[in-house]
Amino acid sequence: MKTLSLLTAVSIAALAAAPSDASAQQKTLYVAGYGGSFEKTIRDEVIPNFEKENGVKVEYVAGNSTDTLAKLQAQKGNQQIDVAIVDDGPMYQAIQLGFCGKLDGLPADLYDTARFKDDRAVAIGIVATGLMYNTKAFAEKGWAPPTSWNDLKDPKYARQLVIPPINNTYGLEALVMLSKMNGGGESNVESGFKIFKTDINPNVLAYEPSPGKMTELFQSGQAVIAVWGTGRVQSFANTGFPVDFVYPKEGAATLLTTACPITKPNASPLAVSFVKMLLDPKVQLVMLKDYGYGPVLKSLKVPPELGKMAPIGERAAKLYNPDWTVINAKREEWTKRWNREVER
Repeated sequence: MKTLSLLTAVSIAALAAAPSDASAQQKTLYVAGYGGSFEKTIRDEVIPNFEKENGVKVEYVAGNSTDTLAKLQAQKGNQQIDVAIVDDGPMYQAIQLGFCGKLDGLPADLYDTARFKDDRAVAIGIVATGLMYNTKAFAEKGWAPPTSWNDLKDPKYARQLVIPPINNTYGLEALVMLSKMNGGGESNVESGFKIFKTDINPNVLAYEPSPGKMTELFQSGQAVIAVWGTGRVQSFANTGFPVDFVYPKEGAATLLTTACPITKPNASPLAVSFVKMLLDPKVQLVMLKDYGYGPVLKSLKVPPELGKMAPIGERAAKLYNPDWTVINAKREEWTKRWNREVER
């Protein structure tokens, strides 16, 4: 295994698919995915060489997963997006709505959890949803690091806690985990709603979906603890800010970052090529280094210095996998209730 310093010298050009006739037919490939540090990694490490090797311009459309799904629904029958990169929950919805094309020739050593029915999508990274905290602030206050989802109820965090709302997967999975710990789960979130309303709300500074604003609240000192994912926390830590990720003792929840080529008349085969390039071992290591994604390839050798925070090995095996079939059927109802009762 080469050292980490050599990773930045890896030529992503070798990973891009060979040019095809489609590159002459379609000069622009539209990729919709997350903003923030993920967007920067894709723009810096993937897009330039893909464009060079395929003679195509890649336009990146940044937005959270529900935004991207809404765009796909609005463009139904006249899709402009070629590749969608979203959380696994919205991806199940996209597949059900018929937006995703088939991916042929996926790697044989994909983890089972990375595969979707009929290969209509694929996971490109594994994220754990848990807790982030400011290590310096905690040390200065003499506080022990958080260990449990129940720590979100601790009154010492009054107006210092940030949680994404439940139209964001991080907030939604927090609701599910708190329900699960208190006799419920995906099929019964009453206990979770009650805990948020009565015990957690007094501590919440903001229900913030924006990654940029989340980091700003920590940098300004207003927030010291949050619900977030390993990918986001790793990226924030990479800037030098003193944060760490906690896998709650009751379990962290799985969040898969997934991608699919959008089905439409005369769809470019370059959409499939772009998705498959994200699965190449070298790109997987780049995303682990830059964004803290747990790899989806069984055979990938992970340098020890890269595996400190990401869900790898035993940490990945212990993740709780939410039932998205149940969640997606209730998600709109829960979101309306959340807006009415919690985030008022």
